[in-house]
Amino acid sequence: MSHDNMSKDTLPESHDSHGTEVAAHGDPFADPGLPAHEPRRTDIDERAAKRAERQVSLLFILSMLSTVGFIASFVIFPIDKIVYIFPIGHVSALNFSLGLTLGVALFCIGAGAVHWARTLMSDHELPAERHAIEADDEVRADVIEQFKTGAAESGFGRRKMIRNTLIGSMALVPLSGVVLLRDLGPLPEDKLEHTGWKEATKAKPIQLINMNTNEPMKPEDIVVGSLSFAKPEGLEEDSHEFQVQIAKDALMLIRIAPEDIKDKESRDKGFEGILAYSKICTHVGCPISLYEQQTHHALCPCHQSTFDLADGARVIFGPAGHPLPQLKITVDEKGYLVATGDFDEPVGPSYWERSR
Repeated sequence: MSHDNMSKDTLPESHDSHGTEVAAHGDPFADPGLPAHEPRRTDIDERAAKRAERQVSLLFILSMLSTVGFIASFVIFPIDKIVYIFPIGHVSALNFSLGLTLGVALFCIGAGAVHWARTLMSDHELPAERHAIEADDEVRADVIEQFKTGAAESGFGRRKMIRNTLIGSMALVPLSGVVLLRDLGPLPEDKLEHTGWKEATKAKPIQLINMNTNEPMKPEDIVVGSLSFAKPEGLEEDSHEFQVQIAKDALMLIRIAPEDIKDKESRDKGFEGILAYSKICTHVGCPISLYEQQTHHALCPCHQSTFDLADGARVIFGPAGHPLPQLKITVDEKGYLVATGDFDEPVGPSYWERSR
């Protein structure tokens, strides 16, 4: 009779329905256990262990040197320097050196840790049966004991060379991230404090140039209730720095009857009711271009910050943090409107380093 026709009841206890042999205790597969532990060369030869320790330490030292090289690259290589690297081709010297040094620094830490684990740390396998997620007191005590045993067998406390070089490499690598912040751009220094009007003095004033006609402006060009825009003399639209400079230099000119100007200091900085304010909103730097003639209010179209230009451009509504900076103006010997100094406050949004 074939096995296919044989009844399950007629099979021996040592076979399943397909005739497969079953272990004596009833499990389909017996636990083969772990193979006998074979000691490594570093376990039985102290000279080999010392050699492995030096190799691990060397990798950590290379990591430290690479981190120093990463930082040095920012100083050595200009951002526009191009070099030829075979077989890659022409690449940025700065980018190539940063990638190479940071990659070596991280690789050496990983390689050192792996080499340490494979040659010097204990490699005895400790099987454990699956258990409930929540551990009882006995299991927790066993885990703590195993941790202490592992720490002792790792030689972290005994092998000071490895310990110290690992700490050194791990301490230096984060400096790479700190240095990367320097790559966000050049330091502003005091550039945010000044604009293109900073060169203006009483002895050498700067003319106000109409943004639409590109011609110098006279007081009679500006009528009461009008709004005009100006830029400093010498700032040309085809210049490389125009967009950068106009974002700080742009002027908003309005003319108010002198008796309607509420703030005396603001009136004194103007000329015959002509007031020159920064066009850049003090909230997030949007250009202001909306002016209400009857109330003398200027409105930022981005977030509706509203400034009273008849009262020192103070904020009367919206999220802006401070008034619009004002530029002191007068006329030169030819009757053209000129500036005799920079804005009284840094233009644009507030920032924590503001000195004024």
